[in-house]
Amino acid sequence: MTLRSQDSAGASGPSGAGPKASRPSPTPSPTPDRVAETKVVLERLVRANGGRVSVALHDRVTGAGLSVGTRRFRTASIVKVDILAALLLADDTLSSTQRSLATDMITVSDNDAASRLFRTVGGVSGLNRANAALGMKETKANSAWGVTTTTAADQVRLLRTITTNGGPLSTAAARFVLGLMSKVVEEQRWGVPAAAPAATSGVWVKNGWVQVSADNGLWVVNSIGRITEDGHDWLMAVLSDHHSTQEKGIEIVEQAATAALKSMRA
Repeated sequence: MTLRSQDSAGASGPSGAGPKASRPSPTPSPTPDRVAETKVVLERLVRANGGRVSVALHDRVTGAGLSVGTRRFRTASIVKVDILAALLLADDTLSSTQRSLATDMITVSDNDAASRLFRTVGGVSGLNRANAALGMKETKANSAWGVTTTTAADQVRLLRTITTNGGPLSTAAARFVLGLMSKVVEEQRWGVPAAAPAATSGVWVKNGWVQVSADNGLWVVNSIGRITEDGHDWLMAVLSDHHSTQEKGIEIVEQAATAALKSMRA
């Protein structure tokens, strides 16, 4: 399968890690009109290209946020960040084997590693318990972990938990998760990174993609990640499905991410 890549850079720590963005006076969250305008842009994009899409984002510097769409989507492999957070929530002192499995699970999206760690965290019940502790309200684990369902807003909640000091994850645990998300192999660095400007100081990402037989062989394509730039620290989730090909799904996800951040920067 053909995947488009995007280079990234940046340190692997939680809040305060990597180059520090300047901190302007806080700006308010987008007005309802801005949300409505973004929704129109995304709906036009979907009509032109097919599929369904939902976007959520949050700026850790200004506190501004945006969420368009409440649909629940299959996670595909973005749930691997959730599985790793659940593992570290239980015990942030991982064995060498667990660290190796976690590295493969995130950086190359290894499914066997994910299955082993999913069993380690206690499967469905264990992941659901962890999600409650992680502040995720709209994610429901499935015994086939890739069929776990979630919303874009809930994925941003997970990213906020990982990047916030004093949260349920230790500083070391959060740094480990973000460190792996900064090292995802180049061919899997599509999606959210497409919205990064040239002056970006850091990019973190985890993507998910799967062809769904129950949806006539159409594709789920998801991307979650973080972009830091001067004056902003964006957390973003773009979830989508019902695409004719993986490549078409990637195109729509990247256009949606770019449109959402353009709206927020405006």
